[in-house]
Amino acid sequence: MLDTCLELDPQVALRPEPFGALAYHYGNRKLIFLKHPDVVSVVRRLDGTATLADTLRACDIDERRWPSFERALQSLTESAMLRVGAVR
Repeated sequence: MLDTCLELDPQVALRPEPFGALAYHYGNRKLIFLKHPDVVSVVRRLDGTATLADTLRACDIDERRWPSFERALQSLTESAMLRVGAVR
């Protein structure tokens, strides 16, 4: 997953909240709570061209936390909130 280029699906809107953000997919009507500001920062920065590892580095996420981000973003990908971007 760290070598994957991800991006927010164009049908997804992020609404800032005190706890992080709400992600709503207009296509499948899923609503997901992003409960940590660091996850929101990473998701907002995903542009489909940089790998997840590059994005985590750019957001200054400690490498010891990367496995939890991989799990969270894998779940968001499975929920169609994120999609694979450009192939490197």
